Amino acid sequence: MAETTKEKLLDNHTEKHFTAGAIVRDVIIGVSDGLTVPFALAAGLSGANVGSSIIVTAGLAEVAAGAISMGLGGYLAAKSEEDHYHRELKREQEEIIDVPDTEAAEIEEILAEYDLQPHEYAPLVNALRKKPQAWLDFMMKFELGLEKPDPRRALESAFTIAFAYILGGLVPLLPYMFIPDAVKAMLTSVAVTLIALLFFGFVKGHFTGNRPFKSAFETALIGTIASAAAYGIAKLVQAK
Repeated sequence: MAETTKEKLLDNHTEKHFTAGAIVRDVIIGVSDGLTVPFALAAGLSGANVGSSIIVTAGLAEVAAGAISMGLGGYLAAKSEEDHYHRELKREQEEIIDVPDTEAAEIEEILAEYDLQPHEYAPLVNALRKKPQAWLDFMMKFELGLEKPDPRRALESAFTIAFAYILGGLVPLLPYMFIPDAVKAMLTSVAVTLIALLFFGFVKGHFTGNRPFKSAFETALIGTIASAAAYGIAKLVQAK
């Protein structure tokens, strides 16, 4: 009866937590850099009075190189996290076998932090000692704060970041593909990219729990500063 009641309670309770945090983080990394870097590059080349066709060529080359670089970075970061987890897992396994009393004392210390008394957590500690895998999982999560990584995470991160970078990078380059005059194309690119930055910043703020309008403003401001700096440097170098 108790089990049936518990199942009913769980069935009637729907959690609304957002669980795609890693994917959203990768998209944010890829799109934010994709919008900002090619935007700044195109603005800088426009400041050097370079034609639209050259800007498009250079921009596409940068987008390709940036996507590969960012994707590789995401892959290596995920692999590093995976390797770290497995090293810690092996060490924890050895400690459970070699020094079980010490590990049990660590469980007691962890549970005591939740204001549990010895007579309350003692049964749990004894139960975990009888289940080595559950004991190991508990130590990894609550002592080390490590979650078991998804083996597909590295490749997913690489492709997500790279694809997001390409999508973001094409936005500031599109006007140059259709407007031969680089200055006119730059002005259009500025307007289009600022709108994209504002929209992306708003969406990013919504998913990350920050204030969407503040996030939109900050994202657009960073992109504007980067492109203005690139444009100013190009003009300064050209003047010399």
